[in-house]
Amino acid sequence: MPLINSIASWLMTKRMHQIELFIKYPIDVQLEWMRSLVDDAANTEFGLRYNFDEIIGYEEFKKNIPLNDYESMKPWIDRTRRGEQNLIWHSEIKWFAKSSGTTDKSKFLPVSEESLDGCHFNAGRDMVTLWCHNHPNTQLFTGKSLALGGSFKEDTFGDYNSFHGDVSAIIIQNLPMWADYFRAPEASIALMDEWESKLEQLAVSMMNENVTSLAGVPSWMLVLLKRILKKKKANNIHEVWPNLEVYFHGGVSFTPYREQFIEIFGNKNVEFLQLYNASEGFFGIQDQVNSDEMLLMLDYGIFYEFLNLKDLDTPEASKKTVHLDDVKIGLDYALIISTNAGLWRYQVGDVIRFTSTNPYRFKISGRTKQHINVFGEELMVHNSDAAIAMACDKTRARVNEYTVAPIFMENKSGAHEWLIEFEKEPNNFDYFVSVLDEALKKQNSDYEAKRYNNFVLQFPVVHQVAKNSFYKWLKEHSRLGGQFKVPRLSNDRKILEEILKSSKR
Repeated sequence: MPLINSIASWLMTKRMHQIELFIKYPIDVQLEWMRSLVDDAANTEFGLRYNFDEIIGYEEFKKNIPLNDYESMKPWIDRTRRGEQNLIWHSEIKWFAKSSGTTDKSKFLPVSEESLDGCHFNAGRDMVTLWCHNHPNTQLFTGKSLALGGSFKEDTFGDYNSFHGDVSAIIIQNLPMWADYFRAPEASIALMDEWESKLEQLAVSMMNENVTSLAGVPSWMLVLLKRILKKKKANNIHEVWPNLEVYFHGGVSFTPYREQFIEIFGNKNVEFLQLYNASEGFFGIQDQVNSDEMLLMLDYGIFYEFLNLKDLDTPEASKKTVHLDDVKIGLDYALIISTNAGLWRYQVGDVIRFTSTNPYRFKISGRTKQHINVFGEELMVHNSDAAIAMACDKTRARVNEYTVAPIFMENKSGAHEWLIEFEKEPNNFDYFVSVLDEALKKQNSDYEAKRYNNFVLQFPVVHQVAKNSFYKWLKEHSRLGGQFKVPRLSNDRKILEEILKSSKR
């Protein structure tokens, strides 16, 4: 073990120098990546169509290449899945990360060898590097890292075989042998397809291990931890894993879950470290202790662009994007990426807000398609998450899941309807709803204006649903798994009505 620590320490010191380099020269690093991506893909079908050979700088880059979303990239990706190569990227692509977010339609995002190693593997190393850099006395390598992963399947298109699945499963399947030594459970369990059986096997195989770190989506991690506590007949996770140091979390906002994790860990020394990982790539890592801001990772083979959210649906959107040199602190930006897996000027669907430009740190503020703006209130996920946290704090409640949709009323005004599943009910439900409403007003001036005298928005309608209602909805829609998420905000009532129906069965 001392030898392993020595080797790891040397590698991490070397990597910290590289991170410090892109922090010092962020614009140079990013523009270099733009040129490198364009050069590598110049002779692909996509590169030839959009005249990559004419691209010298950023202005030509955004002039020649249109903004893309999944629908516009889908024909290229579908052809690649069926075995055609050199379409969007110069090297072979046979892995596809199946997006499992909040929309009904699955997306299949290309994963090249370059993105697997240069982005996803590097990010895994970096989250450990940054943790160890900030905690020089860490004992992380004396135990195992438990990662909640998904599964993958093989596709057959004639004579060509490709694979699709959760990006976590793709990473686990392709990990180098040395990395397998530190992670758990064994791949046969980690890659199981049937989720409920997998949870049982995970609990049985891991409850007697020496686990020093956890990684996974908060909602599903809580399900696993509660099952382990029940099996071990323990009061908290500290009794099960006394050497647990850190929980690496991402995928959804941690705000609604924080208090539950503090309570279930039973150890104030366990820290939380936020990640910004997605099927399209890995973008940010929390690099400071006691801060939920994340450092934008600039050398993962990704070129970043940003579009002011107010310009998102305008005809001039493609021309109004900016690269890192022109972003402003405090504005909401739609994130746009070009990657070493062949996504070009691709709109991820996330909204971020920079908190610093030296270095470039940010917070996730929402989703471009997951908000409520039916009545001009422009309510974002970070508003609702913060309001839920405030209401819980005031009423000693704990929330498992929630979703919100608009109500249209006869007098042409409206309201927001909430479905909330509590882990611990508030000591005063009416007060909880009142605090929630007031917190939303403080978080969002547009919401406050629409709530004035109930002229546009009435007092919110909040329903408490039984435990496991959201789980039942996920199961009924074949969405069980570590990467699936419950939609928080919707501009229509489809998902809310489905969950409400599930809760009554």
